[in-house]
This record gives sequence, structure tokens and C-alpha cells, in this order.
Amino acid sequence: MFNNFKDGCKAIVARLREAQDEIDAALSNSQLPSDLFESARLKLTFFYFGILVVFCLILTFGVRVITNYELNRGGDAERGAVHQLFERYYNAMGNSSALTYPGDPGDQYFVDTQNQQSSETRDHLNRDLALFDVALLGIGAVLSYWYAGRTLRPIEELHEQQKRFTSDASHELRTPLASMRLENEVFLRQKAFSEHDARDLIASNLEEVERLERLATNLLALSRYGLERGLAHAPVVVSEVVDEAVARVMHTKDAERVTFLQKVAAARVDINRESVIELITILLDNAVKYGPKDGKVEIVGLLKDEVYTLIVRDHGPGISEDDLPHIFERMYRGDKARSSKVSGHGIGLSLAQQIARANDARLEADNAPTGGALFTVTFQ
Repeated sequence: MFNNFKDGCKAIVARLREAQDEIDAALSNSQLPSDLFESARLKLTFFYFGILVVFCLILTFGVRVITNYELNRGGDAERGAVHQLFERYYNAMGNSSALTYPGDPGDQYFVDTQNQQSSETRDHLNRDLALFDVALLGIGAVLSYWYAGRTLRPIEELHEQQKRFTSDASHELRTPLASMRLENEVFLRQKAFSEHDARDLIASNLEEVERLERLATNLLALSRYGLERGLAHAPVVVSEVVDEAVARVMHTKDAERVTFLQKVAAARVDINRESVIELITILLDNAVKYGPKDGKVEIVGLLKDEVYTLIVRDHGPGISEDDLPHIFERMYRGDKARSSKVSGHGIGLSLAQQIARANDARLEADNAPTGGALFTVTFQ
């Protein structure tokens, strides 16, 4: 029997190695090249700059065509006006023979002078347009690069968040696998073992399996609520939902000596019952973990101006100012010194935020003036 048990342990160790290798492979495949966003930014910059170049060419060509047209039309009108003036003048003087007509030497001199002035005007215009285009394209290149970075920034931040989440999730998955593998490998090195030793090994493995199962469940729930566009809502009495959440948490080992103080208004709110129970359970579980072992957790519910506010407060050390902006991020566990003493994966509060959004509610975290963490859920 013992030989069969050892064979089973060897099979488990082999499968654990494969699982760790698969996690490492999945993590490496999920990483994008470090210069990907810089390359995309440059390509987007060239795209924006190309649009600007086309705009400058169209503008320059249009200005030149219109200017040439206006100069030619103005020159013709000017020559006609001058001929009329001279015609009137010489007719009044009774010397009509002195009039010049198109093609005469006097008229050609006037035309040449006029053409020279028009040519100088065109040269000045071309120079000014060239300087304007160079300045515009120079400024446009800088703005194109800046705007490309601004366009890609939300995607880059999302990628960094996803990268951090993937790395943290793989770490959380590897930890129990490594623990199980180490325990089984140490056990296999023993030449002899008792039934008690075998039972202890199985119990330890089951604890790690339970941890993995809890992590997988939370990850699936996080993904599910993240994809939800709207849950089925119905009028629910908030005090009843809180009672059920408290009953769930009271049965856990950490809450054995914790006192739950409830002052919840029995008002009806249009929510999804099961998901809100899960939301409140997460907040209560968090309050129990980070509060004193024999402390108290306060739950207060208020209805004002058709807005229901539910507050969960513990009497623990509170949340540091550096951690507050990140407290709802996936896999974020805050103060490492404090988090290392508390079991968990850093998914609970992120899941609670997703559930709140799915119920059209707002979840906020803060510190109570007299100490302890304060979580507020506002139902519209």
C-alpha cells in the first residue's frame, strides 16, 4: 500500500512540475516586447505628421492658386483703369492721338513694370509660405509625437496593469504549487513513513488545493463581473442582505471573537441580491482580517434623499495614504509588512469594486478619523 502511495506522490510531483512549467510559459507568452509601444507611438506620429503634410500642401497650393488668380485679375483691372484715365485725360486735352493701346511701346512698359511687381509679390509670398510651412511642420511634428503618446497612454496603462495582474496571478498560482511539490519531494525522500505522516501530507496538500480553488473562483468571478453590462435588479431590503452577509462571515475561523455591530435602515433598494451579498461579505471579511482578533466591525446603513449609503468600518490600523489610490487594483495587497500576516490574494476588493459597478453603485475607501478603515457603498 505504501509503495502505491509513493507512486501516487511521484505522479503528483511530476504533474506539479508540468503545471509550473505551463504557468511560466503562459507568463512569458503574455509579455509584449518592451519597445512595442514606442514603435507604435512612432508609427502613429508619422501617421499624424503625414496628415499634417497633406494639409500643408493643400493649403499652400490653394493659397498660391488664389493669389495668382487675384494678382492676374487685379493687374487686368488696373491696366483697364489706367487706360480709361488716360483716355479721359487726352480727350479732355483734345489730344487723342497721344493715347496708347495694347501693344504700343508705352503700354508695354507699363505691363512690364506691373509684371515685375507681381513677380516680386509672388516671390515674397512663396518665401513666406515656405517659412510658414516649415514652422508649422516643425511644431506639428512635436505635437504629433505628443498626441500619439497621449492616444496610446490608456492602452499602455491597461497593458501595464494587465501585465502586473498576470505576473501577480502567476505568482499566487506558483506559490501553492511549489509548496505542494516541496512537501511531496521531501516526503518521497523518506525511506519509511507512518499512516499519520501520510495523513498529514494529504491534509497539507488539501489546504493548498483549497487555496488554489479559492483563487480560481475569485479570478473567474472577477472576470465575470468585469464583463457584466448589467445585472438583473429587484427591490431588496438592505438590512436582510446585510444579515445574510454577516451570517456567512461569522462562521469563519477569523471571526470567532469579533463583534458585529449593525445599525442598518430597513429600506428597499433596487439591486441584484446575490451579488450585493457577495460584495458585503468581501468587505466584512476584509474588516475581520485587518481588525483586532477580539475587536468589532460596525455596519451602518442610511437612507437620505433616495440615496442609500452602507458603511463598513473596522478598528484596525487603517489604510496608508500611499495605498489608498491603489486599494481596488487587482492583486494589490498594500503594506507588505501588514499583508504578509494576512491570508489572501489581493483580489477581494477589486472584485467588490466590480460588483458595485455592476449594481450601478459606488464603492469608496477611506480612513475613519478615530482609526480603522472605512468602506462606503452608495446605491443610487
